[in-house]
Amino acid sequence: MRHLVRSVWTEPAPPDPPRPRGRDRALVAALLALTALEVALRPDVPHRWIWLAVAALILPTLPWRRTRPLPAVVFAFGLSAAVTVLLGGEQSGLTTLTALLLLPYALFRWGSGRDTVLGTAIVLAGAAIGTVGSGLPAADAAGGFTVLFAAAALGLANRYRAGAKARELDQVKLLERERLARDLHDTVAHHVSAIAVRAQAGLATAPARPEAATDALRVIEAEAARTLTEMCAIVRALRAGRAELEPNPGIGDLSRLARPAGDGPAVEVRVAGPVGELPPALGAAVYRLAQESVTNALRHARAATRVQVRVRADDTAVRLSVHDDGEHRPAAPPGLGRLGMGERAALFGGSCESGPAPGRGWTVTAVLPREVAP
Repeated sequence: MRHLVRSVWTEPAPPDPPRPRGRDRALVAALLALTALEVALRPDVPHRWIWLAVAALILPTLPWRRTRPLPAVVFAFGLSAAVTVLLGGEQSGLTTLTALLLLPYALFRWGSGRDTVLGTAIVLAGAAIGTVGSGLPAADAAGGFTVLFAAAALGLANRYRAGAKARELDQVKLLERERLARDLHDTVAHHVSAIAVRAQAGLATAPARPEAATDALRVIEAEAARTLTEMCAIVRALRAGRAELEPNPGIGDLSRLARPAGDGPAVEVRVAGPVGELPPALGAAVYRLAQESVTNALRHARAATRVQVRVRADDTAVRLSVHDDGEHRPAAPPGLGRLGMGERAALFGGSCESGPAPGRGWTVTAVLPREVAP
């Protein structure tokens, strides 16, 4: 039990809580206007002008409920409980103040473990003071506490749902980095083999042609520089551990994605531009992006007859476009495959975007620079 309490107390707050936005201020303005209207139209509410002043002080804390959940809860529920005590146990009868349920929700959604424990004590104490002081029937008190617990439970559920989504995204990134580990192995093996061959050739021809050794050194220097550049581009993405090594596909393997029409749409592949000198790691990235895009099109494009894969290279970048002519699919939150594609493109300093094409179908576009800065 002690370990459970300690783990709850030390739990950090979720990262990057949304800061106050324009719609938060619009919400406060609307609630204040509704509160003023309710006070004007409901003369039966006791001490309604006092509660209007309390609302004017409490409601402006709502925009800070995500970034400062504990201070907002302490101020709002503390002030409400204090006014209740001063008025002899009389609670607010204003329905607009039920918006304060946003504060317990935000406390459990965005607060740290320490904030949650302390804020829960404040909320329960304030609710108990109001319940006892006003002499509410047991059924009404139970209903009020149920609503409070429901708001807190909803915040807690959304908190752990967001955490699970973040862990899922981390897993996608991890899988991409394992693939890049295999790519790095093939890249290094390719260039080191070339260096070894040129060094052996230089040694063999040096007695008869001394200038051959100089030529070999120039080639070795170029290959070593290229190897270091490619390693800097992908080694930062690797995780510790060993990955099973497999043959690494490249630009030349894109033709394997082509297929005739039959059991599904035809896949057409066209490659244009100088792709022969692409670094192996970059060629593998283009192939992986095209492979994932084609797989998604074959799986999700309804009534599609054709999938077009276009790769165009120039002196600065390689551009990939994959388009299908299936029925229009509405844009949806990216799945694991699309997240992985974006992660791979970003690791090479490029970008990958996907979405509905104008008129019909779905298009994936990726741009990867030929030279990645270390």
